Amino acid sequence: MHDEATTHYVDMIDQTTLGHRFIKKQFGKIPRIAWQIDPFGHSAVQAYLLGAEMGFDGLFFGRADYQDKINRQKERTMEVIWRGSKSLGESAQIFTGLMTHHYDPPHEFQFEIKSETSPIQDDPSLYGYNLPEKLDLFVEYVTNQSKEFRTHHIMWAMGEDFSYGNANTWFKQIDKLIHYANMDGRVNAFYSTPSMYLDAVHAANATWHLKTDDYFPYSDCPHCFWTGYFTSRPALKGYVRKLSALLQAARQVEFLVGKVSSGPNTDSLEEAVAILQHHDGVSGTERQHVADDYAARLSKGQSESEDVFNKALASLISTKAAESKLLIEKMSSTPGHRVLMNPVNSPDLNLVQCNLLNVSYCPPTEVELKSGRSFVVVAYNPLGWEREDFVRVPVSSSKIEVIDAEENEIPSQLIPITEADRTLRDKYVNLHAGVSAGTAPKYFLVFAAAVPPLGYNSFIVRPSSASGSNIAKLSSYETRRAPLTVHLKSSQLHLTFSKDTGLLTHMSNKKTGVSIPVEQSYCWYNGSSGVTEEDPHMASGAYLFRPNTSECFPLKNFQQIVTVFRGPLVEEVHQQFSPWASQVIRVYKNAEQAEVQFTVGPIPIDDSNGKEIVTKFTTPLRTEKTFYTDSNGRDFLKRVRDFRPDWNLEVKEPVAGNYYPLNLGIYMKDSETDVSVLVDRALGAASTADGQLEIMLHRRLLYDDHRGVGEALNETVCGSNGRCEGLTVLGSLYININPSEEASQWRRIKGQQILMPLQLAFSVLEDGNKEVLHSPKFSAFKSGYELPQNVALITLQELDDRQVLLRLANIFEVDESEQLSKMATVYLPDIFPNLKIKDVVELSLSANQKKSHMKKLTWTVEGNEKVQKNILRGRPLGRDDTSVEIAPMEIRTFLITL
Repeated sequence: MHDEATTHYVDMIDQTTLGHRFIKKQFGKIPRIAWQIDPFGHSAVQAYLLGAEMGFDGLFFGRADYQDKINRQKERTMEVIWRGSKSLGESAQIFTGLMTHHYDPPHEFQFEIKSETSPIQDDPSLYGYNLPEKLDLFVEYVTNQSKEFRTHHIMWAMGEDFSYGNANTWFKQIDKLIHYANMDGRVNAFYSTPSMYLDAVHAANATWHLKTDDYFPYSDCPHCFWTGYFTSRPALKGYVRKLSALLQAARQVEFLVGKVSSGPNTDSLEEAVAILQHHDGVSGTERQHVADDYAARLSKGQSESEDVFNKALASLISTKAAESKLLIEKMSSTPGHRVLMNPVNSPDLNLVQCNLLNVSYCPPTEVELKSGRSFVVVAYNPLGWEREDFVRVPVSSSKIEVIDAEENEIPSQLIPITEADRTLRDKYVNLHAGVSAGTAPKYFLVFAAAVPPLGYNSFIVRPSSASGSNIAKLSSYETRRAPLTVHLKSSQLHLTFSKDTGLLTHMSNKKTGVSIPVEQSYCWYNGSSGVTEEDPHMASGAYLFRPNTSECFPLKNFQQIVTVFRGPLVEEVHQQFSPWASQVIRVYKNAEQAEVQFTVGPIPIDDSNGKEIVTKFTTPLRTEKTFYTDSNGRDFLKRVRDFRPDWNLEVKEPVAGNYYPLNLGIYMKDSETDVSVLVDRALGAASTADGQLEIMLHRRLLYDDHRGVGEALNETVCGSNGRCEGLTVLGSLYININPSEEASQWRRIKGQQILMPLQLAFSVLEDGNKEVLHSPKFSAFKSGYELPQNVALITLQELDDRQVLLRLANIFEVDESEQLSKMATVYLPDIFPNLKIKDVVELSLSANQKKSHMKKLTWTVEGNEKVQKNILRGRPLGRDDTSVEIAPMEIRTFLITL
């Protein structure tokens, strides 16, 4: 049961597909019900994408904001028709039910073996006979509950967490309850299932309330907003996102060379990423030893998938078949079975990945380049578009140059490695890899890598003479303490930093002419201990965000040091705000966004204060309390501060009550300008003042919030000497200013690049041995082809039955972009140019049934005006049709036989 706040829709689809595949294989069944009873808030994407588009007829859950629930009980809107997508509207609606009593029965009907509740005593001759009282109470509960619903059917969930330790105690009592209730005659009671209940409700032909937003944020008391978990365990959240990207890329190259029946494969990483989607997994709401186990599962899957990726990529590069644009395969006597033509089990090229690049550690790039030695960087692009991204690796020499495999000179730049970089490297290499990091390299080498769609390109780094025209350019740099204004520039962007604080104060987009003050700051909220007169259980913890006060305390009392690096490819400012908080803001050549790389931790707690660290971006935009956040990385939803569309909100927590989850990003706008911030992992964010965005980056707390974890959210790292300190988190934000049309395109396309970064692999080449690079550049697509700019390749996976699962997604909403919010067409033979497509079958989103077999229930909603006209959908595939239409926000799933 995946979380709905901190999960990305790609991972939600993969996880549910894995489960549906198992259910169909083991039991031959296709589920109809989305049973999301425990997640802490519910997303619009869950409703339309992970619900209706998977063939579900109903969605049931047990948690909604306590104010929302009270209002729904009065208005009889506990059950609604939910249209989570404005783009797909009625075509992707789903019946949704909120349970009255969480997901358990009333206290008097809890029949667990250790329950304090009296069982039903139906023998009048025995002491404790209580049958009449139990029946009356049962009828009273059911009668009262029926007043909150619109049909004569009521569903009770008979169970709870950790229940049925002895199932007999439950069924014996439920048997009695059903038997005597039916004898009594006031209520008809029987064993049932959610599907049976849904069919009965549908047959009642009632009229239903329509919901179009989501159920975030969730609170269960006036001061108890479950918005802290949007950021809890940010390092684990980042790890999940990183390995999700590796999984997609490894699946792709696994398909390109042919999935093997034995040996390393991507299954273990698929399972590990899937289990992390649990609502006490990537959410960060598990105990520490459980988080450790999750990370161990991810690490095991990562190791195996890297093996698959590296060997497959090396096989492609080392084989001339790829150079001639032929996939390395032939058709065997078994239809659809692909085998390697000339399998390279031990290619001359030994590729490895560098998992600790974020702490400046990559052994193959740090070798001394002399006597003809060089190293190759292979950049793999999992996107369906050609792209150019900047590669950044540590190197030991300054007299080096970069060329591609065709001997084209690639401009490059050297940036000195700072003391802060070395400190992180020395500490975390030992902790993660169990080895000494050795002498730190002197520089980062930066160069632009142009890579074709669904393909790779190879770049060689080799020694250069001091007078060589292509030698890497050494950055100029200066370190300042004295007040002085700083500027960073690219061909499109100009940033200005305050001479007093050193912080960002102004941004100008030279391409579109947008120029506004943008002031960045860092501050921290003091996490509450939770002890109040009202309730002693309201601390800031893994689930809850509850600051002691609405004031965010600025980082201060530290002599700020600013270091500026400049060069032909990138300019960057390094800023240290406190001993435990720093950042690098960099602007690459031709970039229209600034990258903000933050390092937070170890957060100090020696003052006995738990801390929640945020960064704020303040502008003069008149936003009228309005901002926008993504739903699981897909649709953007309008948010209004201190407001809910479904009820009159009583504001008790002005900060925590306005936080929403991010998986893609957040933006605000006025009539002329959008200010957008994208994230590299799930985080929480808000707009607590007009013209301002704030994003929570890290949390370290001292108290349990009494919501199920049973321990404080206090992540630590312990060295071999036994000394422990708080966890340090390093991540990136991306900020852009633009008019709305350009901003919407930037958010979507840059968002895909962040989600699916270049996957880098490295190898040392002795004596300049480039001969192993037989096919140094490759694209699986037809020559010159790339997907339309509004279409993303979500899944390319060879299944065990040798068929291929392909998902294509339109990444724009209706009316989001004048240019790209439109129908797109993809020609499948261009994706598989050297293979014959024998058969194409469109499936449900979770690939467990034919799309044509999905029969959706129809519902009547309140008001004829609620019916949405002219919903755009891609036309169904006809016989022998290989041209696919994809409408805004549509995802289409195909099973292809090649």
